[in-house]
Amino acid sequence: MCGIAGIFAYHDDQPPVDCGELLRIRDAMVTRGPDSAGLWIHPDARVGLAHRRLAIIDLTAAGEQPMATADGRLRVTFNGEIYNYRALRGQLAAKGYRFRSSSDTEVLLHLYADRGADMVHALRGMYAFAIWDEREQALLLARDPFGIKPLYYEDTGRTLRFASQVKALVKGGAVDTTAEPAGAVGFLLWGSVPEPWTLYRGIRSLPAGSHLFVRQGGRVSITRFFDVGAELRRAEQAAAGMVLTRDRLAEALADTVQAHLASDVPIGLFLSAGLDSTTLAGLAAKAGQARLKAVTLGFREFQGTAQDEVPLAAAVARQFAITHESHWITHEHFDAELESLFEAMDQPSIDGVNAYFVSQAAAAAGLKVAWSGVGGDELFGGYPSFRQVPAAVRRIGMMRPFPFVGRLVRHVLNPFLGGVTSPKYAGGLEYGTTYEGAYLLRRALMMPWELDTVLDRATVTAGLESLDVMGRLRADMRDLQQPRSRVATLEFSWYMRNQLLRDADWAGMAHSVEVRVPLVDVPLFSALAPFLVSDHYPSKQHLAGVLGDRLPAPVAAHPKTGFVTPLASWTSSNAGGVSQERGLRTWAKRVLARQLQPC
Repeated sequence: MCGIAGIFAYHDDQPPVDCGELLRIRDAMVTRGPDSAGLWIHPDARVGLAHRRLAIIDLTAAGEQPMATADGRLRVTFNGEIYNYRALRGQLAAKGYRFRSSSDTEVLLHLYADRGADMVHALRGMYAFAIWDEREQALLLARDPFGIKPLYYEDTGRTLRFASQVKALVKGGAVDTTAEPAGAVGFLLWGSVPEPWTLYRGIRSLPAGSHLFVRQGGRVSITRFFDVGAELRRAEQAAAGMVLTRDRLAEALADTVQAHLASDVPIGLFLSAGLDSTTLAGLAAKAGQARLKAVTLGFREFQGTAQDEVPLAAAVARQFAITHESHWITHEHFDAELESLFEAMDQPSIDGVNAYFVSQAAAAAGLKVAWSGVGGDELFGGYPSFRQVPAAVRRIGMMRPFPFVGRLVRHVLNPFLGGVTSPKYAGGLEYGTTYEGAYLLRRALMMPWELDTVLDRATVTAGLESLDVMGRLRADMRDLQQPRSRVATLEFSWYMRNQLLRDADWAGMAHSVEVRVPLVDVPLFSALAPFLVSDHYPSKQHLAGVLGDRLPAPVAAHPKTGFVTPLASWTSSNAGGVSQERGLRTWAKRVLARQLQPC
């Protein structure tokens, strides 16, 4: 896991690459790559690539970047891991390609030489990379299918800048940092900034599952090569009569576990009381991963209560003979780390606090790689949204032809509910008649009618117009027939991508820890897609069945509660009486104010 950066002045009327700017961008990402740093600038100074390295595969100097082919035609700067690199290396070697390292980075270079931009279809892993092609005088950027790894860019129409972090691009000093209304409005709606926006007008996120191509003197073009909704639409057409068996699920899960074991350093696991991380622990132990070390986060406020995950996690570790460490966090610890946490938070988020502290614990335990169970709830329907969203549409969908009724009810109820319970309840009839509206009700931090209590009306209007939230939610679900596949698409494409995966990245990288997510894997998704869209969809019961009698009984009996932190009480002056939602709203306002300060 690393930090990448680059500048390409692709029109001749632009000044050459500023080495100082590129170094400032690169070195704003030291924690992403503390092991070494690299820089390459073309002799004509039209393009430059930079890299910060966290060495995971091929720890020698041969794996350092930016890396070039022997003839100098291709150069790459790469952040991530390619889990099938050994198989790809064998295929390429059979075609005559010669390797000078044992890294997955070099596989990218030769795979591009062999297949061009179509190389992305062969990759299994998490990645963001840039390849400079000297012969074509062109630059290719690519980001993995689910958006596990971030990649941000600014395109002025003349010069392209990119980096692994928004804040790094800002540190370079040359990007447009005019406030982007869609970024601030999107954050207050969702608790995270939905891609492709950021807080800055000049900076965009390269969409997940996309590659960007620009040739000297040409224009930037972006191509989507993977889309969750499209994959599920294809699966709906081919899913008739398929039944998910325990053996088929166990085989798919064992395959992703084995793939994610690729590493030249020890691997850790973020272990909770949940089925997702427990299953990963059991399958890793079954695969003979003797070096696995588990880390569990505990909160003193929860110790001895039903929300305390430490005892169950310890039981799981004993069951599978895994080395285990528990790390306890207190309010005082949170306060002491708050400035560092804000500095590490690349884009504003109401979540990520737990990921920050468990990554800190992993680093203290000597780990550079750790697994997370992110993706399990999306695959196995663990969120309440899988029940609540379709139920809302069934119950009040008949009101869809009468939107004025919902608006009227909301206007009447909102003044009364706001001081008693969640203001979102006022919008039940207005939004609950469609999947997109019900999903917004389920996941929103604040509803659209509340935004002007935090932001000025002009910003809210401009932001909502750019976001087109309902239109985008509908587009993601386009032509999907099954209620479950509709909700799954939205959870994968919105909550997981914009919140969970992004938080795992910045929080892990703050402590130089690579967070891997074995349940967010294209082959696993493809294997389960026919069942995600059928009546025989995978559930947490299926997941529990994979381990059979090896699943610790207390975990099997433990109801799903979701991972919670005492964040609401930590950030409220009225800790005793604040609700979780109100506490998060208070935290969100604080986060946004801090993020809008000049870097």
